[in-house]
Amino acid sequence: MSQRTAWWEGLYATSDVENLPWYTPDLDKDFERALTGHRLQGKRILDLGTGPATQAMNLAKRGFDVIGTDISPSAIKKAKAAAKAAGLAIEFRVDDILTSKLPAGFVDVIMDRGVFHVLPPGKRSVYVDAVHRILRRHGWLLLKCFSDKQPGTFGPYRISSKELRGYFAKKFEILSIADSTFQGTLKPNPKTLFATFRRN
Repeated sequence: MSQRTAWWEGLYATSDVENLPWYTPDLDKDFERALTGHRLQGKRILDLGTGPATQAMNLAKRGFDVIGTDISPSAIKKAKAAAKAAGLAIEFRVDDILTSKLPAGFVDVIMDRGVFHVLPPGKRSVYVDAVHRILRRHGWLLLKCFSDKQPGTFGPYRISSKELRGYFAKKFEILSIADSTFQGTLKPNPKTLFATFRRN
């Protein structure tokens, strides 16, 4: 188990998911608007870094074919239990996007609410290659990350709109990058960027 995997596993093994900073019981409004606005209902969608699985469960309730992955086995164990208790059919897998075992062309949409911004800069190109491979042609990547407008240094990396464009421009059409916030247990909600990319 890598040091990164061990850290996330330790967190999910010992935490009540409802106390984690990114926990919200509702579908993130930015993702909901993007899915509706681009008419993506009914698509096969990957909830990358599913964590508490609240996003995956909300998507399943809306009729999406949902796959949830996380680097932490404990997160996936808890996610499976939560989905089962809610009577929802969701496929969950332990998977690390930097060494992903997911097949090529696996999904129509990838939803990333907090994975990209915890990766060190040197690993971000590996992420871009992986999500490009996992998406079907002209598939969608919806990504939320901490913005460089968020003060302080605690938590995820802060990323500028220019940086985000630089990472994705070669393999994705950049449809939009907008200022937003991260709903969760932190108050005030951290400042973020919400990006909509389409695979070339």
